[in-house]
Amino acid sequence: MPTESDVLTGVTPASTYRLQLRPEFPFAAAEAVVPHLASLGVSHLHLSPVLEAVPGSAHGYDVTDHTRVRAELGGEPGLRALAGTARRHGLGLVLDIVPNHMAVPSPLRLNLPLWEVLREGPDSPYARWFDIDWEADGGQVLLPVLAEPPRPQDFTPDRESGLLRHGAMEFPLREGTAGLALPELLAAQWYRPAWWRQARTELNYRRFFTISDLIGVRVEDPEVFAATHAKVLELVRDGVAEGLRIDHVDGLADPEGYLRRLRSAVGDGCWVVVEKILARHERLPPGWPVAGTTGYDALYRVDGVLTDPEGAAELARRYAEFTGSPDWRETARAAAREVLTGDLAAELAALERAAGPGPAAGVRELLIAYPVYRPYPGEPELDPQALAEAAAAAGPGAVAGVRDLVRRDPAFAARFAQTSAALRAKSLEDRAFYRYAPLLSATEVGGDPGRPAVTPAEFHAYCAELDRDRPGSGTVLSTHDTKRSADVRARISALSQDPEAMGRPAGSDPRLAWVARQTALGLGEAPERAERLAEALLKGVREAALHTSWTDQDPEYEATVAGYAQQDPELPPELAEAARANLLGMTLLHLAMPGVPEVYQGAETEYRALVDPDNRRPARFPQEALARLDAGAAPRGPAEEKLALTAALLRLRRDRPGLFTGYTPLDARGPAAGHCLAFARPGGLVAAATRLSHRLAGAGGWRDTVLPLPPGKWTAVLDRGASYEGGVPLAELLSARPVALLVREGGGG
Repeated sequence: MPTESDVLTGVTPASTYRLQLRPEFPFAAAEAVVPHLASLGVSHLHLSPVLEAVPGSAHGYDVTDHTRVRAELGGEPGLRALAGTARRHGLGLVLDIVPNHMAVPSPLRLNLPLWEVLREGPDSPYARWFDIDWEADGGQVLLPVLAEPPRPQDFTPDRESGLLRHGAMEFPLREGTAGLALPELLAAQWYRPAWWRQARTELNYRRFFTISDLIGVRVEDPEVFAATHAKVLELVRDGVAEGLRIDHVDGLADPEGYLRRLRSAVGDGCWVVVEKILARHERLPPGWPVAGTTGYDALYRVDGVLTDPEGAAELARRYAEFTGSPDWRETARAAAREVLTGDLAAELAALERAAGPGPAAGVRELLIAYPVYRPYPGEPELDPQALAEAAAAAGPGAVAGVRDLVRRDPAFAARFAQTSAALRAKSLEDRAFYRYAPLLSATEVGGDPGRPAVTPAEFHAYCAELDRDRPGSGTVLSTHDTKRSADVRARISALSQDPEAMGRPAGSDPRLAWVARQTALGLGEAPERAERLAEALLKGVREAALHTSWTDQDPEYEATVAGYAQQDPELPPELAEAARANLLGMTLLHLAMPGVPEVYQGAETEYRALVDPDNRRPARFPQEALARLDAGAAPRGPAEEKLALTAALLRLRRDRPGLFTGYTPLDARGPAAGHCLAFARPGGLVAAATRLSHRLAGAGGWRDTVLPLPPGKWTAVLDRGASYEGGVPLAELLSARPVALLVREGGGG
């Protein structure tokens, strides 16, 4: 029986391919690779944000003008030309849109709505666009844009042009204030230019996470929604775009209301997914009219099912002994407390004021206690231990008072939830993940470092649920936000099968030495390896904020970081083979399981990347290798094995979508059954991957383990001419490679 999601997914892509647009890779460059991507088998191109952004932006999430397509990328003519070329090759476009925030750019006038608010104050027609607390800071918007604490003599009013200047910066003068003496003039403005450090405690507008140059937008207001979405809706109506990715939906005041308004505007024919990080036991709110998430929940399951739980636990034990670091739960709670009382102190203070003197003490503790990014109606059950700790710290009455406010006061609930989302992102992804590092492949967006392994039963249950409830949901392995690409994680997670391979890294900072060792093994031999590794390690120690940070840098400590990049980058041969099995297994599971898989630019072949900006380097598109494989050549090494497997599955998804319906786990039989993860798509496809291949080899291999196939005769897609039926020995099925992809002869699809 069709579910609500079936009705609302519209034209669901067979797969998507993410392209990171930037001035060096504009629409015309994307247009040039369309033939390759069509040949690869993708059905839709997923473009990073295309609206006008801060000049030179390498990502486009710093939108400055919602009414125009970005000129640096080729403008609207360039986007429409790309859409036309894609359409002629059988591809559609999916656009990444940013409803939550806009840039506070330099120069400020690039953001016209914000400029007008700064000039006209709360009476501006644009004042409704932004979450500004006009009662705080004497009715002035704090603008933390100055490199140093300001002095009145540093400002120069230009009375003829109506501008206030501070060095190269320009601010609008409030009407009627140009003739005032400088101190009175500064006090009379609707804004107060301030030192950037003042944002931590004095900011009075909502921002994206802790980034003060991204100001929150009130899309819950129908007029603001209409103004900020008019161009995107036009592109959907004109057929330029067939799908939308919604960035940071948790940041919105009313995500469900926003999504319902968006669905009404785009109709049922537009595929919509949301960037939403789900905890392990959390599900997307059932009332959201979207196909699903962008896929980090799938990433966790794919990575986790190929991670050895015993080895991961042993690495955690060794890490604690080697570094003296606390366990994951304590690390996460400490990071949350630090971020909430430090980087988010202004947001915390605003919530405490709104809560009132009684419940105020409970705000901090309850925010720390929540197990998910943000609470929604039908509030998730709080962990009893975390709730007890919150009550002990703040008092049961204060915690109960805040929970009551969340239930009955929509405005407080929205701001509490928005702060919760920012807190989880900054304290987990951007701090605790950099502090707790027993197995770096587990410290990934959407991951659970305290429980990195996923059992086969849990993987199958997740896939069956995805197929039943949200078959159009996105799935990913590598993105522009992953801290390590799938290829790097495949190498690191191999260490869970042989913790001895970690050894005892050398260095005066044990935690950094451990992180450097795993990162080097994950990256392996790669172009500009030492420089890239040093850059990633430097970012890591600043995010961890144990010895240095982005805002309080310790030059002496940071000078030692590059030395940790001088590491032996090679895995032992037996673990290199395990990494190959992991990578091909991840690729197979991702592209064969339920959902809409996305391939990140260049990741159809070997793609080893670290945290941004490393993962946004110019992409390499393997046109020649794909052409050679299509001509009948055998793959040359794991990179081309991955390419051949990716192309085979993407082409099947595009040409025979009926194969990818339903989901049935397949259980191997025999002494090594636990090392085979297999499933059937009842439409006519079987996928089988090797789990924990290094452990398998140590135990004597497959021996007489057999995989019973569903009825029918099955052809191996990657081994021309090979066919099977009944129970097939895994030593035979997986003799050439650690994965198998079979299609039923005479089947549908």
